Amino acid sequence: MDKNTDEKYIITGGNPLKGEVLIGGAKNAVLKLMAASILAKGETVIHNAPDLTDVEIMLSVIEQLGAKTHYDKEKQTVSINATDITEVTARYDLVSKMRASFIILGALVSRCKEAVVALPGGCAIGERRVDFHIKGLEALGAKIKIENGYVHAKASKLVGTDIYLDIPSVGATENIMLASILAEGSTKIQNAAREPEIIDLANFLNTMGADVQGAGTSDIVINGVKQDDLHPIEYTTIPDRIEAGTFMSAVVATRGDAIIRNIYPAHLTFFNNKLLKMGANIKLVEPTAIEVSAKGRLNTVNFVTQPYPGFPTDLQSMAMVLLSTANGVGIITESLYENRFMQVPDLRRMGADIHQDRNHAIVKGVKKLTGATVASSDLRAGASLVIAALMAEGTSEVENLYHIDRGYERFENKIKLLGGQIERVSTHSDDTNLLGGLNEARL
Repeated sequence: MDKNTDEKYIITGGNPLKGEVLIGGAKNAVLKLMAASILAKGETVIHNAPDLTDVEIMLSVIEQLGAKTHYDKEKQTVSINATDITEVTARYDLVSKMRASFIILGALVSRCKEAVVALPGGCAIGERRVDFHIKGLEALGAKIKIENGYVHAKASKLVGTDIYLDIPSVGATENIMLASILAEGSTKIQNAAREPEIIDLANFLNTMGADVQGAGTSDIVINGVKQDDLHPIEYTTIPDRIEAGTFMSAVVATRGDAIIRNIYPAHLTFFNNKLLKMGANIKLVEPTAIEVSAKGRLNTVNFVTQPYPGFPTDLQSMAMVLLSTANGVGIITESLYENRFMQVPDLRRMGADIHQDRNHAIVKGVKKLTGATVASSDLRAGASLVIAALMAEGTSEVENLYHIDRGYERFENKIKLLGGQIERVSTHSDDTNLLGGLNEARL
């Protein structure tokens, strides 16, 4: 059993978070950069790679393809030498652990003209089908069949074309970008995702020798290049806007005052505006640092999750925690994933007044939350429960830490630096003490 499936947080709430916190590299960017690195022969070095379970899983996926990898966690640097790609199968035992690893499909088809990739896993936040990925690759000329839980893709050659996405899927945009880098002619992705992580991937690819235009807009054009045009590079990942938003939420929830460093404020414009409307204070202190604080009871606002640049679905659970003790009634509409309210039952255990009606959550602010034993059901829900515990009266236990470890680097350490009372302990420690007591009684 993995260590983090066997541990829990014990959190005593009520302390305002104060001080400074440094945000790590973007999980949702670095994983895609790692996949893209197999396009170029030679050793590519990626800096600002956070120490996350998901990064280790992606490294394992890439290693089994024949690439040589090295992960320096202290320097937060990943090295990938993709001179030799000897295998085109990404196995189920790895891909099933993390949905982002499915992005290897586009890179493999581009580099090797063949790929066998297991259908993805990841957090159980709702149906996230791969239809758009597959249709995009088929439009480029790949022959695809799905059998025994694997996507089999083959292409004697890939040819650029116009591809329209019915929804601006981030994963489909990325997979099509990677698949079309070495295609003949030009590929145009219409209604493409516009996330900062898409821009980071395009910048990475262009630095490598590719020709990607329009990233960050709804129309991305990829002009195909030759394999010899691509070369290994050294690159630094953008900061993680979701981690930044999580710590901003924690500071506001506990009525604290902290400086968040290594943040691109423009990546969180919509989220920042919502926090300001709720009564938080946000001040730019440096180009990549903000001070965030809050005093008194927050105001209620409504949230609707939308593709970037709208309100991020990954911060929806944090918004719910903030509304749980705000003044009045707020409505959260989750427009992207049908199972993204999995934190609701645990927040109710802590005293929150939340009524769920399909993709709407109606949150009536209460005066306070109280400590309880809760469990992470997915990555972002787990982080929101930690925030709830930090603001609650009394002591809480948060279980299933493996979800949190997938996307937050040294989470408890950063919280401690801000003055939060949080400890990571074995879930068997109490049982061990109890058994010891029983044994003494028998003696």
